[in-house]
Amino acid sequence: MRNSVTVQTSRGAARLHADRPPGETSGTALLFHGAGGDSNAAVLLAVRDALLATGWAVARLDQPYRVAGRRAPDPAHLLDAVALEVAATLEGPLLLGGKSSGARVACRVATAAGAVGVVALGFPLHPPGRPERSRAPELLGAGVPVLVVQGSRDTFGTAQDVRAIHGDVHEIAGGDHSFVPRKADGRTARECLDEVAAVVTAWVQART
Repeated sequence: MRNSVTVQTSRGAARLHADRPPGETSGTALLFHGAGGDSNAAVLLAVRDALLATGWAVARLDQPYRVAGRRAPDPAHLLDAVALEVAATLEGPLLLGGKSSGARVACRVATAAGAVGVVALGFPLHPPGRPERSRAPELLGAGVPVLVVQGSRDTFGTAQDVRAIHGDVHEIAGGDHSFVPRKADGRTARECLDEVAAVVTAWVQART
């Protein structure tokens, strides 16, 4: 069952895309998009489909700034406020996940939202070329188990970079920040996304 609704938040109208498998559910996964993208990012859809197949309801949130047509994100504390408002309306157990900036949001609000875990897809450990501007405290301060799925060519921090500070990391060989490989890597984008989805579902099933 699929449903898209407009949700009024403290920052204006957000959009929530909810998918529910038939029968009883294991809980709800709330997924957040990256800074300049939306909830239709390929990796979010791949994870959605995989979690639905294992009995999780999945909700994907479009933040108000994206619904309003803006690409520049709101400040972090406003993104977090909207995420918490929406999370409070969902049935638990609650799993949080996100791509890039959305992974940061998931880590920052996990404890307050009462999440059982976080799936960070391409955690932006630092801006490209600026390793001194580390976002490690957000990842390390989540307060719940966190799986990081990271491309080996991610310019925001490779899997090796993340593994130096956080133990639960799965590397997508050849993947960039959106898990897209080069032709020279001998893999397709679909193969990379399928690997992301399989890793996420295995991690979730092992912990819930």
